[in-house]
Amino acid sequence: MWKICEEKKALFQKCLIVTKNFDATEKNKDLKKESIDFVLMHPPYVDIIKYSEWKIKKDLSNIHDLDKFCDEIEKVAKESFRILKPWKYCAVLMWDTRREKMYQSLAFKVMERFMKVWFALKEDIIKVQHNCKATWFWVKKSKDFNFLLIMHEHLFIFKKLK
Repeated sequence: MWKICEEKKALFQKCLIVTKNFDATEKNKDLKKESIDFVLMHPPYVDIIKYSEWKIKKDLSNIHDLDKFCDEIEKVAKESFRILKPWKYCAVLMWDTRREKMYQSLAFKVMERFMKVWFALKEDIIKVQHNCKATWFWVKKSKDFNFLLIMHEHLFIFKKLK
């Protein structure tokens, strides 16, 4: 047991995990160009869940309009591309949504914005949702208003090719 723990400790000593809390839509002077090995993000799904309740001016969860949200995500994609080293990866977990009972593919809109700034799509991994806290609420709504539940998310794996 001790030997396994020592091996794991050695493995993790080679890995530096940095968590930054800043406005990802703007250039961050603390992060140099092509200095990051991996970017992982789970941005808000427009205004489905409000994280700051308007306390943070540029909080993306305050944006209702899908196109405006994607305009801001494109800025995040550009900054992610700038800081990521060539040939490294960026992972983005996104969900789809509904507007006026109609399915809106927010995930694919976000994917397109990342590809617009020259990321290449390596994988689209479908993550099935199980046991969500709000499922019971949406099951009743889906029956009352005749729509299917959205029970998956997309984990996009992008690669910086240059």
